[in-house]
Amino acid sequence: MPERPVKTIVASQKPFTLPAQTTVSEAARLMTQRNASAAMVLEGAGLVGIFTERDALFRVLAQGRDPQTTHLADVMTPNPQTIDSDKSFRYALILMYERGFRHLPVVENGKPIGMVCATDALNPELQEVASDLDVREHIREII
Repeated sequence: MPERPVKTIVASQKPFTLPAQTTVSEAARLMTQRNASAAMVLEGAGLVGIFTERDALFRVLAQGRDPQTTHLADVMTPNPQTIDSDKSFRYALILMYERGFRHLPVVENGKPIGMVCATDALNPELQEVASDLDVREHIREII
């Protein structure tokens, strides 16, 4: 199951994107409607960032910014890591773990088609990936 391509995970998704000039309060409202923990941020058709719940907390609320007037472009994570749609879900999980993030936009021919999230993994998959990471760490210690 973890070897399945990420495109199978996002196949039923309608990509959740927002323009960079969307206010944080509007983004939060739309994210709540979609039950989404993150949105891909676009300028034109191009992916320029990702806005997550953590961005809202740490870059807006904790900094005392006004969500009514702050735009995503000012508080998003710019130039996010992406993954090609034919890569494995295992690779996506390892990438998210090693780089310390929970959301990973999936692209096909450079165009965002969806997003995988660490919570897309089922417990058996997480255990298998954790085991693989333990083996990698052990090999690094030996080398």
